[in-house]
Order: sequence, then structure tokens, then C-alpha cells
Amino acid sequence: MKAVLFDYGGTLDSDGIPWLDRFYPLYAQAGLSVSWEDFRSAFYDSDDHLPERFRLDGLGLERTVALQTACVVERLAPGRDEVSRTVTRRFVESSREHLRRNRPLLEGLRRRFRLGIVSNFYGNLEAVIAAEGLGPLFDVVADSRLIGASKPDKEIFLHAARALGVQPQEALMVGDSLSRDMRGAEAAGMPHAWLAGARPDAQPCCPKTPVLRTLLDMETHIGQCA
Repeated sequence: MKAVLFDYGGTLDSDGIPWLDRFYPLYAQAGLSVSWEDFRSAFYDSDDHLPERFRLDGLGLERTVALQTACVVERLAPGRDEVSRTVTRRFVESSREHLRRNRPLLEGLRRRFRLGIVSNFYGNLEAVIAAEGLGPLFDVVADSRLIGASKPDKEIFLHAARALGVQPQEALMVGDSLSRDMRGAEAAGMPHAWLAGARPDAQPCCPKTPVLRTLLDMETHIGQCA
């Protein structure tokens, strides 16, 4: 193994919990009580159209999240801007806590492997990573909006491998989504590790695929992956 690729949302910024599932309880805690179905619809409407509604070039994490939450609140509870501000603050604080915790792990891996990110994002992920001080750790940031291919399309994984100068089988993909990260990596011919988080019934998606509870578990599993 010569390289390690990471998903961003749900992997680098939390322990296996995707953005949709992280956001929902934060809205409830901020006083916005809506059904899961209504929230899911509003979340994806914001998520899918954010790059069309706003100029995101160069925006960091906090401003990006603020725009995403503002669109959700505008649809579900117009005028309740305080909900957007509260959710943004709590989400960003949690993300930064995980990024800080994971940094020593990434620095250790960086001494042994080339590192990259493969993510379905809005086109400004490289700016987000740079603003959080993690830019020098990664040799490639494959952002779906810029690549023109989204996970699980194998092309975005192959793009990252080419950028790193490695063969797909020489790059380990780490992500929290079975359908996007694991299946996409499998289609690209990459070994993969599933960040399942606290899921009690998590089983390997493929033979010999490690199941990680937190990203820090890579310290134990990296040997068998390599």
C-alpha cells in the first residue's frame, strides 16, 4: 500500500455519522421540531442546490455550513435565523473537535503514505481543508463538484489514484458509507476500510475489510491493510 484516501463528511469530521444524521438532532435541540421526512427533504434540497444558489469558491467550513443551514431553515421555519446560527455553531464545533483529534493520526500516516480525500462536496472542499490547517497533509482533494463524478462512480476514485501516482490496488479507501465509499472503492479495485462508528450490527462489507469504530482504530488496522 502506497496511499490512503479518506472520505470527508462523516469520516474525517465525525466517527461514521453522515451530515444528514448529524444535523437532524441539532435542529431539534435548537427548537425546530419537524418530521424526519420533512427534514430529509429540506436537507437534500439545500445540499443538492447549494453550489447553484451561492458562490462558494474559497469559503471555509463555517460559512459553508451557515449557508446550508440557512436554506434548510428558510424552507422549514422562515424567519427563525437563530436556529440556523445555533445549528451552525454546534455542527462546526463538533467537526473541528474531530479534525483536531484526527490530526496526529493523519500526520503519522503522512510519514508513511501519500494521502488524499475523495468526497461528494460543493466544489470548495480544498478551501475548507486549507482553512482548517490540514491542507499540507493531503496530496489530492477529489471534490465531486470539480471532478464531474460523484461517489460511488469509480471515476472519482481513479482520479484520486492517478493524481497520487499509484495504482488503485495500492490505495486504501476509508469511508463511512457502504453504498458510496465501499461500493465505489470496490468498483475501482481499491481495498477499503469501513468507518462504521457505533453501529452495533456492523459487519464487513467484503472479506478482510476492516470495520473501524473511530478513525483512530486505523492505528490497529493499518498493518493488516498494508
